[in-house]
Amino acid sequence: MYLREEIKAIFQRDPAARSFWEVILCYPGFHALLAYRIAHWFYQRKLFLLARLISQITRFLTGIEIHPGAKIGKGLFIDHGMGVVIGETTEIGDYVTIYQGVTLGGTGKEKGKRHPTIGDRVIIATGAKVLGSITVGENAKVGAGAVVIRPVPANSTVVGVPGRVVVQDGVRVGGPDLEHGKLPDPVMSYCEQLEKRIEQLESRLARIDQGEG
Repeated sequence: MYLREEIKAIFQRDPAARSFWEVILCYPGFHALLAYRIAHWFYQRKLFLLARLISQITRFLTGIEIHPGAKIGKGLFIDHGMGVVIGETTEIGDYVTIYQGVTLGGTGKEKGKRHPTIGDRVIIATGAKVLGSITVGENAKVGAGAVVIRPVPANSTVVGVPGRVVVQDGVRVGGPDLEHGKLPDPVMSYCEQLEKRIEQLESRLARIDQGEG
């Protein structure tokens, strides 16, 4: 069931996918998930070494590292995938999209739940890092290059370093919104506000100088 949903997800979210056999043979994200399902089966039966061996071989072949202890729902789409890392206690919901260079990692050597929980239909864009035992709510989007270390509410957009919520209840619910390249830039907005404020102060000083003259 999971593999059927993952093939379906590729066709839904990647316009470059042309045929069933192309997906089966040429998509490293699909290969990594197939190997993960096998490794996870062994991991659940406490065959930890065999499970880790499968995951490490898969990492070498695909460039995608998924710890066999992670819990992954149906319909995950890993696009391109090179450099993706998914930690041991990560939990990923259904119909999540992850782009290349994403890390779902921990923040230290603590035991127990130390990796993020990702809700349904979340989009995590290129190079984003989601770190620690935090929750990213359903339908959220994490912008490219963001470093997220605090919980993310559902239906929100997070950008920046460290990650900040810049949009909430503004994403499309019920289907994937893949426009992760069109996200707000809070740093640019702040610079523009500063520039306007400087212009106002310069204009005010000019009027004061003219009055003194």
